[in-house]
Amino acid sequence: MDETGAPEDNSDPHPPKGFLDMATIAFGVVLKTRRSALIRCAIGLLACGGAPLAAKVTPALTAAPLRDLAASGRLPDLRWPDFADYRNDVQRFYEASDFEGGWSKDGKPTPQAQAIIEVLQQAQEKGLNPEDYDASRWAARLQQLREPGARASYDLALTVCVMRYVSDLHVGRVNPRQVKFAIAVRHSDYDLAQFLRQDLLHGTNVKAELNAAEPTFPGYQRNLTSLHQYLALSHQDDGGVLPATPKGLDAGGHYAGVPRLSRLLRLLGDLPPDATLPPGDLYGPPLVEGVRRFQARHGLAPDGRLGGQTLKELNTPLAARVEQLSLTLERWRWLRPEFPQPPVVVNIPEFRLRALDGSGKIVLTMNVIVGKALRHDTPVFEKDMEYLVFRPYWNVPRSIQRSEIVPAIERDRNYLAKRNYEVTTLAGQPVTSGAIDDEVLAQLRAGKLAVRQKPGPTNSLGLIKLIFPNENNVYLHSTPSQQLFSRNRRDFSHGCIRVEKPEELAAWALRGKPEWTLQKVRAAMQEGKDNVQVNLPKPIPVLILYRTAVTDVSGSVHFYADIYGHDSELKKALAKGYPYHRQA
Repeated sequence: MDETGAPEDNSDPHPPKGFLDMATIAFGVVLKTRRSALIRCAIGLLACGGAPLAAKVTPALTAAPLRDLAASGRLPDLRWPDFADYRNDVQRFYEASDFEGGWSKDGKPTPQAQAIIEVLQQAQEKGLNPEDYDASRWAARLQQLREPGARASYDLALTVCVMRYVSDLHVGRVNPRQVKFAIAVRHSDYDLAQFLRQDLLHGTNVKAELNAAEPTFPGYQRNLTSLHQYLALSHQDDGGVLPATPKGLDAGGHYAGVPRLSRLLRLLGDLPPDATLPPGDLYGPPLVEGVRRFQARHGLAPDGRLGGQTLKELNTPLAARVEQLSLTLERWRWLRPEFPQPPVVVNIPEFRLRALDGSGKIVLTMNVIVGKALRHDTPVFEKDMEYLVFRPYWNVPRSIQRSEIVPAIERDRNYLAKRNYEVTTLAGQPVTSGAIDDEVLAQLRAGKLAVRQKPGPTNSLGLIKLIFPNENNVYLHSTPSQQLFSRNRRDFSHGCIRVEKPEELAAWALRGKPEWTLQKVRAAMQEGKDNVQVNLPKPIPVLILYRTAVTDVSGSVHFYADIYGHDSELKKALAKGYPYHRQA
């Protein structure tokens, strides 16, 4: 190698004069070098009557522009030109070959490059945006690959796009904290430079190597299957709209939208393909049963009635369902791949809790009540459950004391006594549980005293709470208001999460302590001492998540309302494009 990094030429240093004259004319410069790279380029020019042969361009002529472009962290040819967040990975990838491009040979893409481009163009099948990886630009790049200077831009574009794709598939695109989710930011455990060089550059099954970057959660894989189904369905749907029913429509009525309704329900699998429909525009069995199945999958009361909310869901474009599934897949990628203990998972829009075993199998599930939308949203976060408390006090949060308790006392000085509350010092020492005088009320207004509800069956927390310490003071607890669990939409709380089967959840959490049987848990709740803390043998991860599309173990996909608007916020974040700055 000479001092510039170009290969040394061991041939005759004095080529024939005629050749030098012709080469000088071709390049418009006087040749005063013996570098073989320049001589070979001159030969290429002569062979083509003055047109360059890109197939003969040497690595030395590609290295300099690749080195400069990689160092700049910017490639104007990309849809998202700024790749500064991948600059170190890109430079390390090329340093291993002294900045010789690796994705083309003799002016053509390598088989591995062709396979990668095909995967990038099909990124929608993973819930990603193909244009984030320049899907529509690859055809032109491949056509221009034989042109001078095109190779470096093409090579770098492919390197950046596939690095982005692998990272996006593995840990997601957006930092969850950018959308106010208190989920620990995951950094890719892939060495992208090494992965590209060892597994992709000369790989025999590029698609399989890329697929291996995906999460392995069963729920993720089920949602991915549903995404493929809805992508196909979105191309089959005729896009019709069902007419409104101002007063709603029950079974037995006549409905002009029967033809469209039956086609849609068959397409979605809610109406069997061989079902015999009633004559004309009659809305009767089995259409009604199909609507019930559809309602159950969309978080609605399965009453078979064609009301406004049901028609709204039926008229939602299937492309919007594809988007819901894609956003859910993005959030799956934010989670760490393994947990030290089987977790408890609460899905807010679904109003559902699941406890898993070590293999990811669901072993316990129940309805939950979450925070009221717009005012008392339950936050999205992950923490470890450490202990539970039988027959707890409810320490009223300062915000509720100020906005609800104090105004109620002002209307009725016996409000606290009637509801089994008491006033305490900030350290928890009782002050009074009777009628509230002016002095105590003034201190409550000023926040110098606190309010708590005494233990018992009427306590707002019920008879047990399960604690995973967090800055939001949110926990799982039972409730005396069991009737609310039968509602389809269950956002009624001030932010904490009420559970439908607290005894079963407590027994599961204490399964590492054999003495805590289900019977003992029930006895402690009903007849035990007040405010008794029991520590768990090992912390249990608790994930409070937000997914508006869920595919169950039977393969049936369910869609839920974006009650807190988090889907809308995530779409805005994704629309900004790269760089997403995933750093915490």
